[in-house]
Amino acid sequence: MLRVALASLIAFLSIALLPAEANARLQCVAYARQIGEVHLSGNGRDWWGNAQGVYARGARPQAGAVLAFKGTGAMPYGHVAVVSKIVDSRHILINHANWSAPGMIERGVEVVDVSTAGDWSQVRVWYGKTRSLGLRPSPTFGFIYPRSAPADAAPSIVLPTVTASVDVASAAAQG
Repeated sequence: MLRVALASLIAFLSIALLPAEANARLQCVAYARQIGEVHLSGNGRDWWGNAQGVYARGARPQAGAVLAFKGTGAMPYGHVAVVSKIVDSRHILINHANWSAPGMIERGVEVVDVSTAGDWSQVRVWYGKTRSLGLRPSPTFGFIYPRSAPADAAPSIVLPTVTASVDVASAAAQG
């Protein structure tokens, strides 16, 4: 019980203590450009194609890379998020905006690769309203790497499947 209360407090503080300019309601694209090193135009669904020939792209997560989501019926404009930390081969943390609530900025949000091939083509993202991973998988294109990324980040590499237990309270504390 204490752990859940502490996790909730940490989650609140991680959003409440953002710099004033970051507390403004932002769309995912504007926020990703503001905090990351990948600067593209268009809706989230357009970033993958717009990155071709400009930034390296692939299926391997890396801190600082942008995870580009495909457009769907529920998310027609797609989505983009900046990877903040690699937890293991199937779990990362991201910073993004406009996911759990309109314009809301979230940092340290858990994302789980649920693709059968382990290639990050389908993910579940922590959803603040339900305080759990999303109910449906979201399709992604992959990762767009900043120009400062090491040369070995560019190839599309399928990571091995690793079964890991993620503590939901810990994930809540970071999202």
